[in-house]
Amino acid sequence: MSYQTTYQAWQNNPEQYWMTLAQDIDWISPPSKALFSENSPLFEWFKDAQVNTCYNAVDRHVEAGFGDQVALIYDSPITGNQSKITYAELQSRVADLGGALQQRGVVVGDRVLIYMPMIAEAVIAMLACARIGAIHTVVFGGFAAKELATRIDDATPKAILSASCGIEPSGVIAYKPLLDEAISIAQHSPDTCLILQRPECAADMSKPQDCDWQQTVAQATPAECVAVRGDHPVYILYTSGTTGAPKGVVRHSAGHLVALNWTMKNIYNMDPGDVFWAASDVGWVVGHSYICYAPLLNRNTSIVFEGKPVGTPDAGAFWRVVSEHNVKCLFTAPTAFRAIKRVDPAASFLDDYDTSCLQSLFLAGERADPDTIHWAQNYLKVPVIDHWWQTETGYAIAANPLGIEQLPIKMGSPTVPMPGYDVQILDEAGVEKPAGELGAIAIKLPLPPGTLPTLWNAEQRFKSSYLETYDGYYETGDAGYKDADGYLYIMARTDDVINVAGHRLSTGQMEEVLAGHPDVAECAVIGAADKLKGQLPVGFLCVNAGCETSPDDLIAQCIKRVRGEIGPVAAFKLAVVVDRLPKTRSGKILRGTIAKIADGEPYTMPATIDDPTILSEITTALGTIGYPKT
Repeated sequence: MSYQTTYQAWQNNPEQYWMTLAQDIDWISPPSKALFSENSPLFEWFKDAQVNTCYNAVDRHVEAGFGDQVALIYDSPITGNQSKITYAELQSRVADLGGALQQRGVVVGDRVLIYMPMIAEAVIAMLACARIGAIHTVVFGGFAAKELATRIDDATPKAILSASCGIEPSGVIAYKPLLDEAISIAQHSPDTCLILQRPECAADMSKPQDCDWQQTVAQATPAECVAVRGDHPVYILYTSGTTGAPKGVVRHSAGHLVALNWTMKNIYNMDPGDVFWAASDVGWVVGHSYICYAPLLNRNTSIVFEGKPVGTPDAGAFWRVVSEHNVKCLFTAPTAFRAIKRVDPAASFLDDYDTSCLQSLFLAGERADPDTIHWAQNYLKVPVIDHWWQTETGYAIAANPLGIEQLPIKMGSPTVPMPGYDVQILDEAGVEKPAGELGAIAIKLPLPPGTLPTLWNAEQRFKSSYLETYDGYYETGDAGYKDADGYLYIMARTDDVINVAGHRLSTGQMEEVLAGHPDVAECAVIGAADKLKGQLPVGFLCVNAGCETSPDDLIAQCIKRVRGEIGPVAAFKLAVVVDRLPKTRSGKILRGTIAKIADGEPYTMPATIDDPTILSEITTALGTIGYPKT
């Protein structure tokens, strides 16, 4: 089937479409129907089914005779350690940890908070929770104590699973002191903290709730898979809210299984037995969907990578992993490739490795600028696919479905909507805009299976955050347009569309032009307040290694590029060269924070910021061009 016939099949009969796909899941009790809309606009999928997520990800493959296939590859260039875990071994280790949790009093519906580095035990922890019907909430390892405390109070976990430390290129980060501080700050206190002692750092185990992971698991009776309803949450994943309070995105069991299982073949063209690498972290949605659940559902081998694109040890780290582990599809953030490109613009490290096994590269998390895509295509010689999705959706809203049909790639576009997503471009009144015109991107309800049905303990906040701006639509918070072929273009977050003298302009479009300069490795554009024009764009430029162009000349050339390609209406006259940009741990550039610094407004240190010290560098850089204005 072609993409068009597949999408049309969904449009013609959405419920039949999803019920057919549900046949690929092993149900304890199958659903009676697909969509439950009695509580509209809060829709639910396969609600009355009985199922177990861990059984579908692990046990069924062992029972089918694939216990000897490798399920997880742990690769840590930071520690020099590697290990491979077969599906049979994974089943045993997950059952043992699930039993340990049960013996510590964890029952169906209890929450378990996972605060761990990128090691195999983090995935085992997620699966163990799913096995016994506990609801996991993963918090990025090393997250600040105050932010960890807010998640402890919101999720009220019965148990916390953690490790003594995480290991970054900068050194060892002790997790236990952060965890102890978070528990002391929080109103809620867990009954149990199961701590995995790593050899690089021994954790103090003096708190009454502290238990040694290895000892407790060794004494446990293995847990069987527990049946849960289709609407039982697999997990809560916190995403930053505009108010500063985190939003707990909920993922229901049945829809999550059906949707993710479909994506592995249809979007990523992965067959059972292939090796898939999502170079992300289990603290983010990509890690949930594509390190843990989707590859295992599809009986793929998934890689858990404790390293960075550069510096562990060099800009060839990704090529080594691809070559060594026979990776068929690599999924990462554009910022990872920008980092590699900046350090090694000619991709010289690629010559040291045979990457002929790689058949595709998928990028998500930030807009993939055309220059980065061209660079990757040129050196890797494989399709480079930008696709667009959100923490809230759990998988791609728009993509190029390689397993159905490889559609023509258009630079700057994540291609077309996937089945289940009726994506429309709306004006402020909720009227659909014509092709080529910038507007708010919204998705007609109901959202498909696997997307968030609500927020944890915050139904009204779910409605006000996503459903009330446009009646009958989910508001994505992104701005963009569709072209005449139906291709989608994500140009900016809605609040990154700036108003320059009455003209609504996309900062993403300006960034695209700037990134096309051969000396620019990475860039960001923000709108700074201006008394005359309302807002003015300000550019931040990071240069490639070995750049010989002076900062003044580079800025002049970039200003000329924007005026030439977008026009004088952009009023792009201000730019500054910086060593680095402030980002979240997942690679998103903190444009909103930069804009507040430029405007002299107070801001809260973002909880997810990778390195807080960079904000002083940005403040200094803005000062050189007269910001904030007094």
